[in-house]
Amino acid sequence: MSGELTLWGVGTSRTMRAHWMLQELGLEYEFHRVKSRTGETQTEEFLKLNPRHKIPVLRHKSLVVTESAAIIQYLSEVWRKPAEIYVPVTAAERAAHSEWCYFILSELDAASLNLVRRHDGLRHIYGEAPTAVEAAKEYFTHNLAAMTTRVATENAYLLGNRLSTADILLMTCLDWAVSCEIRLPERFQDYRTFVSRRPAYKAALKRNFVE
Repeated sequence: MSGELTLWGVGTSRTMRAHWMLQELGLEYEFHRVKSRTGETQTEEFLKLNPRHKIPVLRHKSLVVTESAAIIQYLSEVWRKPAEIYVPVTAAERAAHSEWCYFILSELDAASLNLVRRHDGLRHIYGEAPTAVEAAKEYFTHNLAAMTTRVATENAYLLGNRLSTADILLMTCLDWAVSCEIRLPERFQDYRTFVSRRPAYKAALKRNFVE
């Protein structure tokens, strides 16, 4: 396995997703501490991997996969661990799983948190937009509240008793939200506490968020 898997990217919620899934699956992998907005993703070598100059990037032998959601889904399907990681099989299972993934990626990540990041954390690049930032935070909270009843009241994951890629997507968005000082509904606070106990999550935090 050593040398077959290589990951580029550290330091963001999206790179965290890839490290976390690799840790969950117990896979050995080489990784490069490439960060965003450092110029490292603009090199000729990196652009050959991902012309969109974004992290994370995963290479498995000759296959290159970009986009964090695609990476973790690929890993979960190629290295299945049915007893621990939930991967949908039937059309109905895939629909339920996709519903969560698309909701998280579009409404929580792209439409809310990314806007906050651009006009708050990166306002020196994209400009200040305090009204838009507050609206994005409210939109994030509104969407979580709307989905509260879909989250188990007891210790469980989004789609049952096993972690799925949807959980990794959601958990990284919740962590991101907390870092932006967005208060989570109580049920999502409990969910976050529950998921954060996973050893692979803790290991990924140490690997991804390095100085």
